[in-house]
Amino acid sequence: MMKDKLISLLLLPLLVACKGGMFGGDEAAEFKSTSIVETGELSAVRTKAFVMPRFGRWSSMRIIGLAEHGKVIQPGDSVIQLDPADVTKYIVDRETALESQLASLETMLVNQENRDSEAESTIKSELATYELRKLTLEAAQFESERTKKIKELEFQQATIALNLAKRKLELNEIINANDLKIQQIRVNQIQKDIQNAYDIIPQLTIRSEIPGIFQIHRNWRSGQLLQVGDEVWRGNSMAYVPDLTWMKVETCINENDFLRIKVGTKVLVRLDALPDVSFEGEVSHIGRFCHARDENKSRQKVFDVEVRLLMSDERLKPGMTVSCEYLEEVG
Repeated sequence: MMKDKLISLLLLPLLVACKGGMFGGDEAAEFKSTSIVETGELSAVRTKAFVMPRFGRWSSMRIIGLAEHGKVIQPGDSVIQLDPADVTKYIVDRETALESQLASLETMLVNQENRDSEAESTIKSELATYELRKLTLEAAQFESERTKKIKELEFQQATIALNLAKRKLELNEIINANDLKIQQIRVNQIQKDIQNAYDIIPQLTIRSEIPGIFQIHRNWRSGQLLQVGDEVWRGNSMAYVPDLTWMKVETCINENDFLRIKVGTKVLVRLDALPDVSFEGEVSHIGRFCHARDENKSRQKVFDVEVRLLMSDERLKPGMTVSCEYLEEVG
């Protein structure tokens, strides 16, 4: 009798826990299996991918530094270093070009000033001639008609010469402004090129924004993991860092069972490596399109399903095979 009471006391906490529901809570619901079990693969909820961007005029770069494959990475850690040699050489070349263009600009300003001075001197000279011819014409009022005609023609010539000198100065000002504008555009463009190149250099040190495990992609040419010395082109995947804090399962569900689950449906996830241990999860996404389970090999149709793990556990790693048992609420 005492033995039966002792067994009852030992089993009481277990019975209470079971009644409370496997997903906890003061008013936790009870669940039962839907008999739907599908296999899937673990992946990180958050992953940072490192893809070679286009740095200005450079569509490819050479790797000169690379974190170790499988290394634990913290936010801010440097994971990839790209070679800045080409960018540095470009900066030197453009700075030399800038010095040349600035010298040309200075020479242009001096020449324009000289031309303006000459034009102004010409105007003063022509103005003096104009005034002299004007006085001579006025003084010739009592001269013969022939003399008056000569003086009028000389005054007209002086007027035309003065107007031409003024027009030349106006045209010089327009030409000078356009030439100065074009030269300033050249200078500004080179300065912009130099600044853009300087802005690129810090970006060649690529850092991780999240914690996780550094994973190197394979070189599409050799099939081997990328390594120091390899050249990568714009759009090439270089590496990625999955954050192992929170995991999800990429799985599916048969089209016949599609209506039996919904977003929020509870799921028990078990690792193939640890079949006796279950992890709580829930459906976080259901695909909208139905497709063959195994292309060209099976006529069975499925919907893609994403299951979010509700707890963080160091035993959960990306790529591990799991089984997902879908549950339904009782009552």
